[in-house]
Amino acid sequence: MFKGKRVIVVMPAYNAARTLGRTYKEVMEQDFVDRVIVVDDGSNDETVAIARSLAGVIVHEHPRNMGYGANQKTCYRIALEKGGDIVIMVHPDYQYTPKLIPAMVALIGNELYACVLGSRVLGGHAIKGGMPIWKYIANRLLTLVENVLLGAKLSEYHTGFRAFSRELLETLNLEVLSDDFVFDNQMLAAILWRGYGIAEISCPTKYFPEASSIDLPRSIQYGIGCLETAVRFRLAKMQRLSSDLFPNPKPKP
Repeated sequence: MFKGKRVIVVMPAYNAARTLGRTYKEVMEQDFVDRVIVVDDGSNDETVAIARSLAGVIVHEHPRNMGYGANQKTCYRIALEKGGDIVIMVHPDYQYTPKLIPAMVALIGNELYACVLGSRVLGGHAIKGGMPIWKYIANRLLTLVENVLLGAKLSEYHTGFRAFSRELLETLNLEVLSDDFVFDNQMLAAILWRGYGIAEISCPTKYFPEASSIDLPRSIQYGIGCLETAVRFRLAKMQRLSSDLFPNPKPKP
């Protein structure tokens, strides 16, 4: 709890048996965390069994693999149902350090921002943490193009460590977003469309065999989806396109 606001950590899990326990342990070592929710997206390892063994964790299982975006939609829906005022997404693969949770909570709980991202790029942590060079270059190029088209100045759009206020999550129409990996990117674009500010904090990250990652073909598909989202945003801003994702007129925060 932070200033009377309930803090819930959500973990969208898929085959995370080898790292879920470590991530949970570090999450629970942080101040302010009231509840942890794990949503399993049809894992074929021991993810669910391990999640159920962790004290106080709410576990929800998808009957089949529905996609990373669909997993997050379930995470946020349950978090709001459980009274979450500040909702933090932490990947259970232990790639991002949960030690930043108190800082993210403070930024949202003090009503400075409605969204906070843990950036791997700020502070030069991406390469130091082991991010493959091709992923780093792709990240930087995509971010450059997206900043131009979205009119923002983020250091990256592709981090999996994010925090949101309840008000923001209730404002967004998450059901119109993709059920796949591009959900992350569409969500940030929708937040910017609604006029909300996005904060970033420097986030050390670790790349190792157990950490989740998408392969090159899926990465290319994701990149194309990000560019498509940014172009649609720009066209909507020019009032040449309207969609459920970027409705005109633009809503006010």
